[in-house]
Amino acid sequence: MWAYESVFYQIYPLGFCGAPFENDGVAVSRILKVIDWIPHIKKLGCNAIYFSPVFESDTHGYNTRDYTKIDTRLGSNEDFKRVCEALHKEGIKVVLDGVFNHVGRGFFAFQDVLKNRESSPYVNWFARIDFGGNSPYNDGLWYEGWEGNYDLVKLNLYNEDVINHIFSAVEGWIKEFDIDGIRLDVAYCLERGFLNRLRGFCDSKKNDFFLVGEVLHGEYGRMLREMNIHSLTNYQCYKGIHSAFNSANMFEIVHSLLRLFGPEDWTVARGEHLLSFADNHDVSRIATLIQDPKCLPLVYAMVFGMPGIPCVYYGSEWGEKADKSQGDPALRPCFDAPQWNELTEFIAKLAEAKKSSKALNYGGMRNILLQNKQCIFERKCDDERVLVALNMDSNPFTAHFDAGCGQAKDLISGQMHDFGGGSELPPYSAAFWLMER
Repeated sequence: MWAYESVFYQIYPLGFCGAPFENDGVAVSRILKVIDWIPHIKKLGCNAIYFSPVFESDTHGYNTRDYTKIDTRLGSNEDFKRVCEALHKEGIKVVLDGVFNHVGRGFFAFQDVLKNRESSPYVNWFARIDFGGNSPYNDGLWYEGWEGNYDLVKLNLYNEDVINHIFSAVEGWIKEFDIDGIRLDVAYCLERGFLNRLRGFCDSKKNDFFLVGEVLHGEYGRMLREMNIHSLTNYQCYKGIHSAFNSANMFEIVHSLLRLFGPEDWTVARGEHLLSFADNHDVSRIATLIQDPKCLPLVYAMVFGMPGIPCVYYGSEWGEKADKSQGDPALRPCFDAPQWNELTEFIAKLAEAKKSSKALNYGGMRNILLQNKQCIFERKCDDERVLVALNMDSNPFTAHFDAGCGQAKDLISGQMHDFGGGSELPPYSAAFWLMER
């Protein structure tokens, strides 16, 4: 699967392109801006892109009006086809957000229910409609809104017409834009039978079609197998990473990783991959969360060194800040142009190291050394071993352990490392040591 050897770049298009929050119905080809960023994305080392919602919606993209039409605020289907073709030409895969749990109030079927009430042929397209109740919008009927959000009308994924409508849209995305995968919004809410059918449908339409589900908590390994998809979002370790660095407690994140991927447990079995990230469109920027800015590069070293598929959120590669308390729009800004600094350069080196290493792409995990401010763990696959070493202290640290060989090449710096007499880790440093056989 191509995704397991990829580095993702996430863009929230409506924010990235500076579109108005409310859908004003004015067609502007804003999405073409992505083409201008392709050189930056390639230089960063990303070879796959995940777009948050691009389809016609009421406001923020997750309240879909039309699964078949690019949001007017972003441009036309032809505009987005040009974007996808330009990305594919540069070897960058395209994954779209599939928002299948709910739709917006502007969705045609729900508008028909509001107009025709009991006589609408679409009443059973939605999870629950009560014509004896009322909604916060004073519709004269009640309906189930996702998690109490009434701008998100919950779909009935047991209804064959709804399933066929979604599958038809997905087939259209593959035919029109040649997409390579789908990120399933709130996958933890989606009916398991629907997910299994979606997997079979997508497999029949395109080889190596990637499905990644958004989940927060739970038993990831069991959920992966029940959902029958390729990957899940690793929120457990997202939280563990910034918490560990802020409390100078590497035990927290390493023990989380060992619970998921370690040889004693392997909650997530060999061959199963989670999507790793430092931040995204729903949470505070990592540069805001991390108390010591000197640890920021080490956060990304952990994201790229641990088992999983790393994903970088646009703007965070140069240390952009934003706090969730400021509201979602603050997390999803428009930048005139990409920036490049020491952090960006470091992430680019991590990306190349990750893509070039079979052990980093597919290897299991074993702990080598663990202290409050230092950790070294092994990633091993077949005959390749890489040791991921981090020192978050302001002082150098000398690590003594049996490396099993005399020398290694640091995949980040390209320099050779000698294990004789102990391994010195400079202050605020990271290394990916490729072990000599």
